[in-house]
Amino acid sequence: MFDGVPLSWFLIVATIMFFVGIYGFLVRKNLITMLMSLELILNSVNINFVAFNKLLYPNHLEGMFFSIFIIAVAASEASVAIAIIINIYRRLVNIDVEKMEEMKY
Repeated sequence: MFDGVPLSWFLIVATIMFFVGIYGFLVRKNLITMLMSLELILNSVNINFVAFNKLLYPNHLEGMFFSIFIIAVAASEASVAIAIIINIYRRLVNIDVEKMEEMKY
């Protein structure tokens, strides 16, 4: 399919990335590591889009376009999230989720 690489390998890698991202998002208390876990989840979805697009419609690029759109949304989400995290750190001198009791403007 992908020059000798079967679809199941892509699905296994995407599944591992997805569940590592879910685990990191639920277990970690640091905002930066939670953001990185969210990026892992989005990248696993991108792998699935590209793999299934190549399998089902090898001459079309819809999966690639969805992946590029998700990458653009993830980049903007990451920049806004990092700006929010920097403002929280400046105000509270901490980015631990459990130690934040209230959010102020």
